[in-house]
This record gives sequence, C-alpha cells and structure tokens, in this order.
Amino acid sequence: MTVDAHHHLWKYTAEEFGWIADDALRRDFSPSDLKRELDAAGVDRTVVCEARQSVAETDMLLAAAEKSECIAGVVGWLPIADAEAFPALLERYAANPKLVGLRHVVQDEPDDAFILREDFGRGVAAMRGTGLVYDILVFQRQLANAIRFVDAQADDQVFVLDHVAKPRPDAMGEWAGLVREMARRPNVVCKFSGVVTEVGTDPDVVRRVFDTVLEAFGPDRLMWGSDWPVVTARLSYVDWFARVRALVSSLSAAERASILGETASRIYRIRVV
Repeated sequence: MTVDAHHHLWKYTAEEFGWIADDALRRDFSPSDLKRELDAAGVDRTVVCEARQSVAETDMLLAAAEKSECIAGVVGWLPIADAEAFPALLERYAANPKLVGLRHVVQDEPDDAFILREDFGRGVAAMRGTGLVYDILVFQRQLANAIRFVDAQADDQVFVLDHVAKPRPDAMGEWAGLVREMARRPNVVCKFSGVVTEVGTDPDVVRRVFDTVLEAFGPDRLMWGSDWPVVTARLSYVDWFARVRALVSSLSAAERASILGETASRIYRIRVV
C-alpha cells in the first residue's frame, strides 16, 4: 500500500492563510481535488495535516477523513500549551481513531526556543500513552532546540520530523550534522516532504537531501509525503511522486515499501479494513 504521509486541505481565506505567497495556492483545495491527484499518481491512502492552528481546522479534517476512503489519518492541532483546556480536549480527540497525531507550527513562533517552553513540553508529555504522534515542524535554525525537546520527553513517545527540518540551501552541511544527531533518537521518524519547496528542484540537491536522511534514519524510519498542494508551486503531485520513486528505485523491494507506505502505516497506525 502506498501512503502519502503529508498533505493539506483548505478553504482559502487571506486572513487565515496569510503565509501563502503563491497566487496559484490562494484557492480552495478539497478532498475531490486530492482524489484526482491520488488516482493520477497511483497513491492509495494519505495522512492530512493541519494548515491553520485551530480546533475548527482539526474538526474539518476529521470530518473530511470520515467521508473519504483515501484519507486514513489526521495530524491535527489542539492547544497543547494550554494547561486548562488541553487535557479535556486531548481525552476527547484521542478517542477518534482518525486522529493519529498533533502538531504545532513551531517554525512560525517568534521565539526559536518556543519548543522548549515548560507549558508546551508538559502538554506534549500528556500525549504519552494516547497513541498519538507529535509532528515536529521547525526550520533548520530551530533543529538544535528540537533535539533538546525530544531528549526531555519520554523515550516511548513517537516524533515525526516534518519536511526534513527545512534545510537551508546555503548551510546544508550544518543541516546534515543536525539531522544525523536527531536520528540518533530511535523514537524519531523523518518525513521526506517539503523538500523542493525549501531547496528547489535541482535533482542533485534533492538527491543529496534524500541520501542524507536515508543514511541517518534508514528506510524503517523514513516516509515520503507530497506536501500537496504546497508542492505544486514547484512541481505537480505526479511529478514529485515520480521523483520520489526514482530516488528509491535502487533500493530493495522491502526498503522501497517502507519509505513509500509501510513506515507511515506503522507510525500513524493506518489500517485498511
């Protein structure tokens, strides 16, 4: 089974999606739009991730997942750092089998040490035992703090590093060192997504990024994601997936299966009935 471990859906408004700079992305992207892309690429299931930090967004994505056979899981948003509201929300939402993880847009926090805040760390610690994964969304400059954050959490809490920690094209050596250090934590999985958005479409650069994370994490802790529709500012869904398939083509059948679906299925508890 092929699983796209990271994409988005949204009803566009300029107020809620001010981060979108590309005119082609300033429109709605619906489950029916997604289904056309999946059918064209031959992808079986997906994990949809939040694109705006609100409980209403999480509700919308869960509703879409209930209606769509192809959306197998939701990485949503809840107010993790809110000690009063989060415990009850966590209990309620963790009971939904379609919710497979949570994330916070740490990359946009003004304080690069936000991820080390006590209230935030306490909230993430409360996720332990729920089966929910925490997706880490950071820029390269925040990756060292993300490593400290993981070290402060329980060893059995699973973390997914989104978009290979958004490497800076002018500092790839530094990025590679930090990624290798993060990969020493066996409870961290890496998502090969968002790559062309950050480093461009040069095949040699994309290959360098892939080889680095493959060596660091291994195929059992590496999963691909489209980051659709954001990726379409650089490549179409079909073209990006073709690039990914080419990158894994020299690997064994078992290794290819891990990266293209089995890692995501295991980490996000995806079951097809």
